[in-house]
Amino acid sequence: MRQAVTTLSMWGERHFGYTTLRDSTETLGDERWPQIPRLKEDSVIEEKEVEEDSGLEQTPTSEEHDAVVGLASVLPMDSPHGGEQDHDLRRQLEAQPKVCKLPFVAKSEKEPGMDGRGGVGGGGGGGGGGEGAANCVATPSPDNDHPAGILDEAATPPSDSLGEVAPVWVPDSQAPACMKCGAKFTFTKRRHHCRACGKVFCVVCCDQRCRLTHLDGKEGRVCVSCHFTLMNRSAPKDQRRVWFADGLLPDSDARDSTGTLDHRPSNSSQPRRPSVLGTGGEDADAPSGWGMGALVGSPIGSSSNLIPSEGLPPILTSTGVKGDYTVEERPSEMSLMVELEGGRAEPLVFVLNANLLAMVKLINYVNRRCWCVMTKGMHAVGQAEVVVLLQCLPDEKTFPRDIFTHFIQLYRDALAGKVLNHLSHSTVSRGLLGSKEHAGFLYIRPTFQSLDGLPLPSQPFLFGILILRAETPWAKAFPLRLMLRLGAEYRFYPCPLFSVRFRKALFGETSHTIMRLLVDFRFYRYTLPVVTGLMVDMEARSTCIKIPKARHSELLKALNKSNEHVLAMGACFNENADSHLICVQSENGQYQTQAISIHNKPRRVTGACFFVFSGALKISSGYLAKSSIVEDGLMVQITMESMVELRRSLREMKDFTVTCGKLDQSDNQECVYIQWLDQEPRFNKGISSPIDGKSMESITSIKMFQKSEYRANGKVIRWTEVFFLQRDKQANGPANPTSYSRLTERLARAFCLALCSYLKLLKEDGMAKLGLRVTLDTQRTDYLAGSNGQALPSQYMKILDSALMPVIQAGALQRGEGPLEMEFIFYIQENIS
Repeated sequence: MRQAVTTLSMWGERHFGYTTLRDSTETLGDERWPQIPRLKEDSVIEEKEVEEDSGLEQTPTSEEHDAVVGLASVLPMDSPHGGEQDHDLRRQLEAQPKVCKLPFVAKSEKEPGMDGRGGVGGGGGGGGGGEGAANCVATPSPDNDHPAGILDEAATPPSDSLGEVAPVWVPDSQAPACMKCGAKFTFTKRRHHCRACGKVFCVVCCDQRCRLTHLDGKEGRVCVSCHFTLMNRSAPKDQRRVWFADGLLPDSDARDSTGTLDHRPSNSSQPRRPSVLGTGGEDADAPSGWGMGALVGSPIGSSSNLIPSEGLPPILTSTGVKGDYTVEERPSEMSLMVELEGGRAEPLVFVLNANLLAMVKLINYVNRRCWCVMTKGMHAVGQAEVVVLLQCLPDEKTFPRDIFTHFIQLYRDALAGKVLNHLSHSTVSRGLLGSKEHAGFLYIRPTFQSLDGLPLPSQPFLFGILILRAETPWAKAFPLRLMLRLGAEYRFYPCPLFSVRFRKALFGETSHTIMRLLVDFRFYRYTLPVVTGLMVDMEARSTCIKIPKARHSELLKALNKSNEHVLAMGACFNENADSHLICVQSENGQYQTQAISIHNKPRRVTGACFFVFSGALKISSGYLAKSSIVEDGLMVQITMESMVELRRSLREMKDFTVTCGKLDQSDNQECVYIQWLDQEPRFNKGISSPIDGKSMESITSIKMFQKSEYRANGKVIRWTEVFFLQRDKQANGPANPTSYSRLTERLARAFCLALCSYLKLLKEDGMAKLGLRVTLDTQRTDYLAGSNGQALPSQYMKILDSALMPVIQAGALQRGEGPLEMEFIFYIQENIS
């Protein structure tokens, strides 16, 4: 499993001297900010890493041992909110001796007083435990990059021997604060010795790893200054080492190879309150080039678009060490093409911005050579991940850069609340992928298509299919027709997952279709309404229109907007059918009916794309009703009296039957049934809870797009979705979310504010996706918060107790309709807006 790693923002700060971590300075006067409860063992003992210390045990000096034991003895044992003991502890910490710089003694061999990492041995006299430590002078600039004259030149190993010989370690007792940023050490802000220079830092200033000669080539934790020096000796100028956001890397995990979490604090020793900021603001433009000057002038951590005007965006490449990557700022397109064509197993990972990756791979799919380009990071803005399979052109040697740019646009749209769903579409105005006729993409959820051999993101995800400009009206007004027509063109049921460039348009003029009577193709002021889950089953001598009861409110809206003489509605793709009606436009512009079916499967149930009930049939015609297939739908002509009865039955959620045929020919009559189903269509497939892995399939959820965000320490937390695991019957279904809106907003706000100061620590520990499950009942009110399938650590749960329980108890008192169980989903991202 990969270790928790820092973000691009942190990478830029390390290597180029800028920072994009903008701490909020505004205060929330009306909010009570929770403080971290003091823990029983608020010690300053350094975390000893299992991987580095295997077989290399270190015995602390007697002076170090006494300092640690003496400090632990005065820690508060039962004072969760601080108090007098906390002030005593603070005074003792401030009274500790100042940080001393110990002289560096180069040794060709390990002495008895030194361990294998260059640490102080147990003898008490080596390094920091001897007389030299007592007589050292405090330095005003405890930094590796110290000014000339402040420290002795031998205090830090020279750059040519850095990492080759074991350094003298600064003892823990002489380092109450980080020797770079000055942050005081606490239970969460723990000590870390640099294995190259021996000084003591916090995890933020000492979060890099390098192979060191004095450790026999093994990796050791080093500070950022030593890391920079070591990398400059060996790494090319166009590559920089990076510990990228763990939640974004492919196949990443929140834990490291040892199975333990590395808690990483924020830069500031005192957490600041967050500011509530709007989502507005202009996005940064893409930098014009990717030289060193461009990087220094344009911090990549804060840019929403890292795609240069020419060439490819930055790429992540593995160094061979688990969880360790380098960023190649100006990748060579030719070398990457050679690597892909040579059968590279893992996808290439391009960095579009600090929160969004694009993974690219060349694959063989259904005997076609295709680009497989997919996003990673869309979930955090409430958007399904997007996969594009683009058939390669003959002898193609360039990457489809336009897809990267389109992904950035989708990301920005999602931030603004415009998300993609099944049969949604996205368009561009200036052409795409080398042709002005390429208008955008139609997005579909895979059903019967083969997914073998495809590197897919986590659920939910959508496939984008390239559409032409002439097909855009159908993508806007009736996308199901376009999807099935693509399936007929390429002989895939219900449609292909791949896209073909420079193909012929499947539809053209719209003046000869029945849809021109039902859809405004000019201004799209009205379209054919579609009720979620409504399907049409056509069998021999009978047709059944099935409507889920939970979608009654959607049907009522469509019913109220319809003409009293005509009732027309679109249907959903029928996954229970083995074939489907499709509409094909001939060369003379006429629209004709055909059918598409699953290969080698008999046709028993055929699906239709829409139905129309017309009340224009006269009683004197001699027909009870007439039914016929029109293009890819069903037309039923009934009398006006039958239309009134039909509308009444739909409003009252009652089944209805229309008998079609002549009055005197009962043997040839057919029936059209309208049935209400208790079973809802399956949705939220493959989605599980971040708290305990519980499946969220077929559980009603509502996407949330907040007008405000909560930001602190360069991070932002967003509430993206709420699942209703259990609700009372009166409020059942998605039609009545407003009855819970006030309560859900209060709970989400309290959760965000409680954890806002710890966003950086949570994200660096791999907990970028958080879940909050709240139960409100007359007999029980409770909550559970977690990430990566486990409950949050106890220190966070204590913080949430004081913030959430008053809101939960108040909500339980105000409610009385029945039990309510909800699960909130939150994401932590880099602040790049």
